[in-house]
Amino acid sequence: MILSRDYIAYLCQQLVNGLAKNNFIKLGSPEVVLQKVKEAFMNEMTAEDRLNDEVKVLLERHAEEMREAGATYQEAFKHVKRQLAKEKGVVSASGRDTDGTKVARDKVNKLSHVVVDLLAGMKKENELLKPKNDVRLEALRILHEHLRAEEKLESRVRDKITSQKRQIVEGSQEWDLLFRRYYGEEMKKLGVG
Repeated sequence: MILSRDYIAYLCQQLVNGLAKNNFIKLGSPEVVLQKVKEAFMNEMTAEDRLNDEVKVLLERHAEEMREAGATYQEAFKHVKRQLAKEKGVVSASGRDTDGTKVARDKVNKLSHVVVDLLAGMKKENELLKPKNDVRLEALRILHEHLRAEEKLESRVRDKITSQKRQIVEGSQEWDLLFRRYYGEEMKKLGVG
């Protein structure tokens, strides 16, 4: 997954709080709303992982046919994934767009729709105080703001690792260990963890 579970939980909290604070929603059951938003957000963020698993299973079933046709695994994977993603409405989360975040702009847009559709359907737990699209645009603004902040957080973590006295190779076990440790420290500064 492209974002840590802790950051997703933090992001959802900031999203719900921001929408309420800026008078876009009125919360009747804040805990229930937050939990449902986290579940919907996590489901959307893991949709591509589930799709990748499905593609792998399909390609394993048809490995012999692929060999006979001379298709490479990478080509077949991309083709099948693109086709299934279109059929199932899965938007890729990866890709650094012009907005400077690691989550693709299309994915952030989809997340804003998913969250606001969820909020609009939870009439007992909250109330939309403005037109649905206005709420969605504010959700989009909040998401972009916090995704840019996460990008800066990750940059600080990378800077800490690269400033070590000796070079640590990215992707090594030591890099991963330091990355998790420093990322956790940065999250604690945000009040998470």
